[in-house]
Amino acid sequence: MNSVDLINEKMTTLLNQEHFHYNLSVPSLVEKILLRNEGILTSTGAIRAETGKYTGRSPKDKYIVKDSTTTDHVDWGKVNQPFSSAKFEQLYQKIVEYLTQKDEAFVFDGFAGADSSRRMAIRVINEYAWHNLFARQLFIRPTEEDLATHTPEFTVISAPTFKADPRTDGTNSETFIIISFEKRIVLIGGTEYAGEMKKAIFSVMNYVLPQQDILPMHCSANVGANGDVALFFGLSGTGKTTLSADPDRKLIGDDEHGWSDSGVFNIEGGCYAKCISLSKEKEPQIYNAIRFGSVLENVMLDGETRVADYEDGFLTENTRAAYPIDSIDNIVSPSVGGHPTSIIFLTADAFGVLPPISKLTKEQAMYHFLSGYTSKLAGTERGVTSPEATFSTCFGSPFLPLPATTYANMLGKLIDQHHVQVYLVNTGWTGGEYSVGERMKLKYTRAMVHAALKGELLQTETVKGDIFGLEIPLRVPGVPDDVLQPAKTWVDQSAYYIKAKELALKFKDNFKQFSNVSEEISKKGGPLV
Repeated sequence: MNSVDLINEKMTTLLNQEHFHYNLSVPSLVEKILLRNEGILTSTGAIRAETGKYTGRSPKDKYIVKDSTTTDHVDWGKVNQPFSSAKFEQLYQKIVEYLTQKDEAFVFDGFAGADSSRRMAIRVINEYAWHNLFARQLFIRPTEEDLATHTPEFTVISAPTFKADPRTDGTNSETFIIISFEKRIVLIGGTEYAGEMKKAIFSVMNYVLPQQDILPMHCSANVGANGDVALFFGLSGTGKTTLSADPDRKLIGDDEHGWSDSGVFNIEGGCYAKCISLSKEKEPQIYNAIRFGSVLENVMLDGETRVADYEDGFLTENTRAAYPIDSIDNIVSPSVGGHPTSIIFLTADAFGVLPPISKLTKEQAMYHFLSGYTSKLAGTERGVTSPEATFSTCFGSPFLPLPATTYANMLGKLIDQHHVQVYLVNTGWTGGEYSVGERMKLKYTRAMVHAALKGELLQTETVKGDIFGLEIPLRVPGVPDDVLQPAKTWVDQSAYYIKAKELALKFKDNFKQFSNVSEEISKKGGPLV
């Protein structure tokens, strides 16, 4: 019996266990969660659970099995760590045995991909009922008709209380997230953080979709009244969720999408929103979506009223809310749209030197897509806080199994094919770096994004920046002219140029990793200095 047959036999044995519950309804799962003391109900009816030791992803514990399927395709390195087939099969058998001895386990059958002609059938097997509720709300839920013919193409097995032994299992720690593309299985153990399941499937789609000539993207998407689709790329803290949630446009999805020859489709069926400092006034859609059937991770509650305190980051700043996308009113259903007319790259530049909005050429778009820049705020020393440049390839480097240029080349081709205008929008600082300047006013950013999406900037007169070579509009309705050109907002012009050149050099240093990128992109797309 070969290894694939052995895996299949073990899987059949696992799934035939009498204590496995298949595709339970939301109320049934909530009952199980409460009976098993996995979580508690909040005042709005949501389930609140804690994830224990791990309150975020464990990137150093994520692996891809290196075998004949993946050896020549995966971009091996710190992000995509290789794992042996033999060790994978050993861990798989241990987890199967572990779950067969549990009193209960839970199975969800659904899909990744809202486009019915391009979706992937998935199965999620969970030790915890609350993890199964999370999977049900985050992935695409099947109809009864779908279930009748559902055959999983990929299976996620999550056993949080199973801990690996690094000495014998080949892992770095007790925690592991291992993808086998040959066996079409994801193994997760040693962590209760539910987001590992979501991102594991996204990693799978980032490997599978390009083989179908579909670009997977870590972005949000919405659509206007005239069918004009916009994509929003951006790392945490750049305003991606806030800006894509537009009352004048319908949401396609908030985090993961595919772009095929038919247009854009959401990979997921739900949202996994950060909720630290969440308020009804600032983000009413997310706030109102947290009700019965939703899952709150690590959010602190009042002991008596069970009211969520979103300001309290006692357990973690990475508090999360998971809910189905149809908990939001202003959405597209199903979550599909046409080809984008506009793409927005969002960055929160704490150096205060990037323009608040600029038009990108195709070469600049590919350069900034590969760069995936934003900045985070470092620790304070004697009252002075300095920004730190952060680069995440394609705005999602932890989830890219293939070389980054695979995704960038696909994006460049699609930009050309569909005549898409790309904009770089800085939601960060103006008038100086962090601690000197101030954060860009949200009303200005909204005005700039609205003007871009309405096509008002296509014929607007621009000026070319002398450091980054970006085309900066001279006028945007609702935005003071001086705000548009960052140098003019600084009191000390020489300080601006020093800081701008400093950031430009960071871009260039980071881009050296892309040795196989064409000179046209590296020279024409990047800073001029």
